[in-house]
Amino acid sequence: MRNIVLGCAGAIGITIAFVACGSSSDGAKSSENPLDSGTIDLGDANVFVEAGTGPTPVDGGFPFDGGTLAIDRFATSVVDVSPGSCGGFGSDGLPTVVEGPPVGGGAEEGSLDVVSLGGGGSITLSFAPNAIVDGTGPDFIVFENAFLTHPGDPTSVYAEPGEVSVSDDGTNWTTFPCTATTYPYGACAGWHPVLSSPDNGIDPADPNAAGGDAFDLKDIGVTHAKYVRIVDKTNEECPATGPKPDKNGFDLDAVVIANAETP
Repeated sequence: MRNIVLGCAGAIGITIAFVACGSSSDGAKSSENPLDSGTIDLGDANVFVEAGTGPTPVDGGFPFDGGTLAIDRFATSVVDVSPGSCGGFGSDGLPTVVEGPPVGGGAEEGSLDVVSLGGGGSITLSFAPNAIVDGTGPDFIVFENAFLTHPGDPTSVYAEPGEVSVSDDGTNWTTFPCTATTYPYGACAGWHPVLSSPDNGIDPADPNAAGGDAFDLKDIGVTHAKYVRIVDKTNEECPATGPKPDKNGFDLDAVVIANAETP
């Protein structure tokens, strides 16, 4: 067991105990997701990304081709982590590794700039002082590291489903129902490859180009949320004996606000 104490940006310190084990995810589908048609031009996005601690902000924000997104359009702190079995990959980079924009590997490569939740594990993120609001189209996007095993075939996705919930006070939660166990994975996160990366300039807040799994607050009757919680639903097995991996469960890369209270 490894204990890690984190100082969260302007928030509380949290203690995480990871027990050696593995990784995957369950994500909500955006009808606008570019990979559903298998026709998107990836440019230089299809690269294998090594493990890291996340992109670095420039002049108070994260640039992309055509603009800059403020730091609080992404998670600003990790409120809580409850690791599951065979998880923990990337935990040394917390909280930075899940803050800021995604580091997508493209349609056929999963990024390693993630933290693995482990079987049944969960993570809670805050966007304070910003918030997600119900606006036109999807309101936020969750990025995992799903990838296609057969180029151009969206049904061949290696998915690691995760259940997504939102809250305005960190206490009362409303959940997008992640019930699907096969493609398409419906209102789960973790089944659309991530196309946006700081290296390719794709706007991570654009549901039509960024990849990832987009969610609309309207679908669950919510208008305002400051917190997002993700719970692994992969049910990946963790060996009872012998060496245990640390990459099981949902692999979180980033979460971005598409419709923000403070743009």
